[in-house]
Amino acid sequence: MRMRPTLSWTPTEDLPPGTTDPGPVIEVLESGGALVLTGAGISTESGIPDYRGEGGSLSRHTPMTYQDFTGSHEARRRYWARSHLGWRTFGRARPNAGHLAVAAFEREGLLAGVITQNVDGLHQAAGSEDVVELHGSLDRVVCLSCGTFSPRRELAERLEEANPGFSPVAAGINPDGDADLTDEQVGDFRVLPCTVCGGILKPDVVFFGEAVPPQRVEHCRELVRGARSVLVLGSSLTVMSGLRFVRQAAQAEQPVVIVNRDPTRGDRYAVTRVALPLGPALTSVAERLGVAVGGVAAADGR
Repeated sequence: MRMRPTLSWTPTEDLPPGTTDPGPVIEVLESGGALVLTGAGISTESGIPDYRGEGGSLSRHTPMTYQDFTGSHEARRRYWARSHLGWRTFGRARPNAGHLAVAAFEREGLLAGVITQNVDGLHQAAGSEDVVELHGSLDRVVCLSCGTFSPRRELAERLEEANPGFSPVAAGINPDGDADLTDEQVGDFRVLPCTVCGGILKPDVVFFGEAVPPQRVEHCRELVRGARSVLVLGSSLTVMSGLRFVRQAAQAEQPVVIVNRDPTRGDRYAVTRVALPLGPALTSVAERLGVAVGGVAAADGR
């Protein structure tokens, strides 16, 4: 039976420097009841770029806003052409060592839950079950008129039929599954309506300029209240949608540990920031805890 050590928490006004010691991560996991909050950085090793890290997509790409999408047919044409192309690559992404480690920690009973800011579904593909998709998921589509949900694969098949031969070469794929295409490459791409009511279809994700559903936010706040600590993995915490939960934990004097190679907006609320690549760091942590990752025997031989 594992001992459950007690972590200390000391607020600081100055941003703490990053460390390369994974000890704080081991400590929060050994304590049990850790709530994991993940961002785009956990999926970069699966071939999905992040927004703000080195080479992040925001340096070359402006994400679609909710206002543009709902207000312009041409904006929807651009979005669905780029997203349809991006889905072909995005849908082939597979969980990496970081996702597998989080799933292993959940199986071991070390977590209070997982909140992800990502829309790629890779946590579930890795085996995680208790996942809140804060910003939704690209594998679902919703009609803005009648509210009908449908699988993304069904729309992808319809778009293939409606746009035969559409296969431009994208300059890159972004964390929201949006491919970089010029207006010439988009061309006269056909956008399809809802099969139920003919309304506007939108991926079931929270666009920039759109609010996270209040009931989802409250559910996440409840998870924070029930956790012993918060472990942030691969998020810059630049947007308030994720930072608010770190602030909530800090105000309640719950330890916050961040694993991110670059400084984050939440560093001032954290015990420390571990500046290590996520996949190798979490694999090493799992080995030191004797937790099997992805069906591979752990260090203790289980």
